[in-house]
Amino acid sequence: MSRQGKRKTKPEAIDWRLMAAAGLIMLVFMAIVSRAAWIQVIEPERLRYEADMRTLRTTTTDVQRGMVTDRNGEMLAVSVPVMAAYADPKMVRDGNGFDDIRRWTALANVLEVNQQKLVGRVRDSKGRFVYLKRQVTPAVAEYIRKLKIPGIALKPESRRYYPAGEIAAQLIGITNIDDRGIEGLERNYNDWLTGSPAKYKVRKDRRGEIVENLSVVEEGENPNDLVLSLDMRLQSMAYTALKKATAYHMATSASLVIIDIPTGEVLAMANTPSYNPNSRKGLKPYQMRNRAITDAYEPGSVVKPLVVAAALDRGIVSTTDIIDTYPGYMRVRGGTVRDGKNLGKKDIGTLLVKSSNVGMTKMALQMEVDDLLAFYADFGLGTYSGISLDGEYTGNVPNRSRWSEHERATLAFGYGLTATPLQLARVYAILGAGGVSRSASILKRKNIPAGQRVLSEKTADDVVQMLTGVAKKNGTAPLAAIEGYEVAGKTGTSRKAVAGGYGEDYVTLFAGLAPANNPRLAMAVVVNEPKGDAYYGGNVAAPVFSEVMAGALQLLNVEPSSQQPRLAALFGNNNAATR
Repeated sequence: MSRQGKRKTKPEAIDWRLMAAAGLIMLVFMAIVSRAAWIQVIEPERLRYEADMRTLRTTTTDVQRGMVTDRNGEMLAVSVPVMAAYADPKMVRDGNGFDDIRRWTALANVLEVNQQKLVGRVRDSKGRFVYLKRQVTPAVAEYIRKLKIPGIALKPESRRYYPAGEIAAQLIGITNIDDRGIEGLERNYNDWLTGSPAKYKVRKDRRGEIVENLSVVEEGENPNDLVLSLDMRLQSMAYTALKKATAYHMATSASLVIIDIPTGEVLAMANTPSYNPNSRKGLKPYQMRNRAITDAYEPGSVVKPLVVAAALDRGIVSTTDIIDTYPGYMRVRGGTVRDGKNLGKKDIGTLLVKSSNVGMTKMALQMEVDDLLAFYADFGLGTYSGISLDGEYTGNVPNRSRWSEHERATLAFGYGLTATPLQLARVYAILGAGGVSRSASILKRKNIPAGQRVLSEKTADDVVQMLTGVAKKNGTAPLAAIEGYEVAGKTGTSRKAVAGGYGEDYVTLFAGLAPANNPRLAMAVVVNEPKGDAYYGGNVAAPVFSEVMAGALQLLNVEPSSQQPRLAALFGNNNAATR
């Protein structure tokens, strides 16, 4: 190799520019390492906080409201999944969402709202959330998704649906748009039906998708279902008959209550007029009132069996006693008591069947007024029934220090006091239970309460047997009779009180039980202000009782009444059933 070649391969000194570049690279690298060390080791919390502010969220689970069912599991109220359409105005503006007005036209059409108002609400909002429409169906929600308008989104919610519709509307009640109960059982048992959602801490990406589940913030509580004592077969039958009678007699309203005598459970509670809870357009407040527990009426002759029961229980009269009602009226201090006609001398059973005001007055005046009032209270008049529903009215049983004879007399034939249809049904349920009082229940009972005895079994049985004459040929309500079953009941027709006395409007009633030989069901029917010439309880309310009770006994497979010669043993040849 030449000397020149050797000279060319000899290492040369490192150029200062290379040194400078290498030094600069090292400085940058050291700076990056130092900064990373500072961020990750010495002071990492600030950036962690900033990251958490952008990604950490608390989410809640969707909790559907519990179902309401009848005693046989038929659904009466159920929540169905729907969606809420909403807008984020900032995202709409940032994404140029207003550029394609055709999409807003389609959106307004599917939501059935005015397009200009819809666009204006979103465009003028300074917030980040605007509801467009609540509770849209899944089909509408899918259509909105396909429009792909920036800033328009959907979130799940639920809507309450009532399969029974108007048949049990006032009893079941309704929820508001936020799925909270505002009427009826929906309101009474809102906490029980609602439960509470579980809360979770999660991490989301910029599109709002969950990328990590971090922890449970709060444990949720599952909603509970509500099982009612109601039997929808009976409820439907009751409402249909009641609606037909209301229309036929052009009545203002009507109510019907059926109680299962052995348990005290309410098997049906129907009212007219009603409404469709699934379509509330044009809904009026009076349609939502559960009149069976909120409206009280003077019961008239329906309470006369209690006067007879009290007189028998206290030994004032016996079943064989004869009372002279001649000449069909009697004068008492403060007024005159009249019968429809002169019945003369009759036994207790006949006077009850023929609804003698004079006979009831003579028995009532032999009792202390406080004793009679206490007896009424034992049978649930003037007190709560135990059903625990909002709006229940106790009725009114007057309590005063001084009573005239006329005031005491009117108590004996159902004037001067008021009672609800539910209370009247309970009166006859207590008689049918042999004098044992059980609180009413709208919930299906697992155990039958023992109840409280308020009347001797023999007296209760005697009164029930007397009342079987009411539905016989010569009674006041032959239209209440049911083929194959012995009915015990009582009619009532009372004028409605107005300022200064009584007006020309009537309330017609029939309350009773069946079968009389082994009572299973008690029922009260009240028809308010029927129009026309037929306004007596035996013409208006009794046929409804017969129709509904006959169907109910057959549906429940209740054995037909056995023919027992009990009336003859009680009343001899002068009994009411042979008249």
